Amino acid sequence: MNQIHNQTDFTSRFAIDPVAAAAMGTDELRHNFLIEGLFQPDRISLTYSHYDRMIVGGAMPAETPLPLEAIKPTGTRNFLDRREMIAVNVGGAGIVKAGGQSYALQARDMLYLGMGTSDVSFASANPAEPAKYYLVSAPAHQSHPSRLIRIGDAKRLDLGSQATCNERSIFQFIHADGVKTCQLVVGMTQLAPGSVWNTMPCHVHDRRMEAYLYFDLPAAARVFHFMGEPDETRHLVMRNEQAVLSPGWSIHSGAGTSNYAFIWAMAGDNVDYTDVDPVAMEELR
Repeated sequence: MNQIHNQTDFTSRFAIDPVAAAAMGTDELRHNFLIEGLFQPDRISLTYSHYDRMIVGGAMPAETPLPLEAIKPTGTRNFLDRREMIAVNVGGAGIVKAGGQSYALQARDMLYLGMGTSDVSFASANPAEPAKYYLVSAPAHQSHPSRLIRIGDAKRLDLGSQATCNERSIFQFIHADGVKTCQLVVGMTQLAPGSVWNTMPCHVHDRRMEAYLYFDLPAAARVFHFMGEPDETRHLVMRNEQAVLSPGWSIHSGAGTSNYAFIWAMAGDNVDYTDVDPVAMEELR
């Protein structure tokens, strides 16, 4: 279901169970889990997911600011009346106005907006080099203060090795010991040159769903994103600036034709980054 609302486009995705997903072909998998067209000039593009009611979207303002408008699936007068949101800038310099405050975001900076924040708009500092805001929103039950988190202030973890092609740096924007949220846990992973694997060995976490945005990929490069139950895996071939929904029952891992970056965002029963169920390599099929 696709709908247009002023400067906002939105679509809904219903939840798919693992048995149904195992029987899907390429087109069905892409239709249900892949999110394309996130960044359209002077548009906000949103996907309302029935996995933990997460909304995944993108905003790309050019000449004029883009207001964050309520959409029918939220059932509220304002978008953030009963929700929280993060906006990560993966484009040129930008400015977000929210709740009477103005926030300047450089590339890879993230802004958290708490429940009840009103009068939100997204703008670019230079229309010739527009900002690209990756948006993730989840239902909230309590209001937490909005906060700008610069990439240099994120908690950094260096993992993997060159020998296993998964040398990477994880930047935790939102975690249990940092910015307080109701549900959202968000970070960014940057793979080192020569490394292509992310989240391998893989895991599942049935208590939380997750979404990935792959970016900083050359035009001709691709990421093979692996999903499905550990013993019934599937894959999606993904291009730059495409996102994927990952249900709680699914693994979420990928291998690229070059190194890349991705933003991961989770919502569900807790905000414990380490709460995962590891999958042994011999379990994968």
